[in-house]
Amino acid sequence: MTHTFTVASLDANIRLDIFLSQKLPDLTRSRIKNLIEDGLVSLNNKSAKAGAKIKTGDQISVTIPEPQPIKAEPEKIPLDILYEDKHIIVINKPPGLTVHPGAGRTKGTLVNALLYHCKDLSGIGGALRPGIVHRIDKDTSGVLVAAKTDKSHQFLSKQFKEHSMKRRYLALVWGVVKNDIGTIDLHIGRHVSERKKMSVRTSRGRRAVTHYKVIKRFDNFTLIEATLETGRTHQIRVHLSAIHHPVVGDPVYGKKNMPSGLSPKLTMLLKNLKRQALHAQILGIIHPETQKYMEWTAPLPDDIKGIITALEEAC
Repeated sequence: MTHTFTVASLDANIRLDIFLSQKLPDLTRSRIKNLIEDGLVSLNNKSAKAGAKIKTGDQISVTIPEPQPIKAEPEKIPLDILYEDKHIIVINKPPGLTVHPGAGRTKGTLVNALLYHCKDLSGIGGALRPGIVHRIDKDTSGVLVAAKTDKSHQFLSKQFKEHSMKRRYLALVWGVVKNDIGTIDLHIGRHVSERKKMSVRTSRGRRAVTHYKVIKRFDNFTLIEATLETGRTHQIRVHLSAIHHPVVGDPVYGKKNMPSGLSPKLTMLLKNLKRQALHAQILGIIHPETQKYMEWTAPLPDDIKGIITALEEAC
């Protein structure tokens, strides 16, 4: 698709990229910059730079290529398989592994690994999400189930929709949580100004409920068990941050600075933690074929386990 513009006097003497961002509001500034760098924007029939000042009467042409369909391809990526049969596969996902391809990422995801390992994934999720019934964040570790058949996919999706699956997480949070048990019932929606973040301060949020139980308290930290009643994006991380006990290591909703007085060993372990200390420990479902309840537990990864061990030694 090609758009053409003639610069009016009111638009004269501004940058080309700013002019285009005003005329093409559906495109991001980065997208416009890429179009200019790729030679798909002309100023008076010549290529131009993003910062070029435009003048009254200038002719601007912008060609926006049709989006190319992308499809996930199989990749030989190791999988920690907790269970597998003809209907489902249950994975212990490591931290750092994205669940499915998306904008700017078509390789190195759990879907790519599943396509290599399984020849019979459900197609309901489409070309980029075959078999994917639910997700956990890239930097959250733990149990995840994928569907191998469309029937299994529909059956599992219904359980998620009805919140009948058992999903239990372990989280190491900042601060000493006062109550032994509690429920966080706060709506979650897009942050009003930072669109990549979620927030409880939103006018268009959806109800989100997280139940928690204290497992152990330490100086400056608490290990809790969190159970999801709903499944909103970043739910546990947003909820715990909202009650002023953000997940340790969370780069989006967590603390920016560590408290003083920590031991050198603990300080080193915390600095080496490259993700939020959140782990999907238990997943329980009704099997789509046998109709029997099944449950899996993923062991706590070494990075979180090391921090907890250091905290216990300091007690």
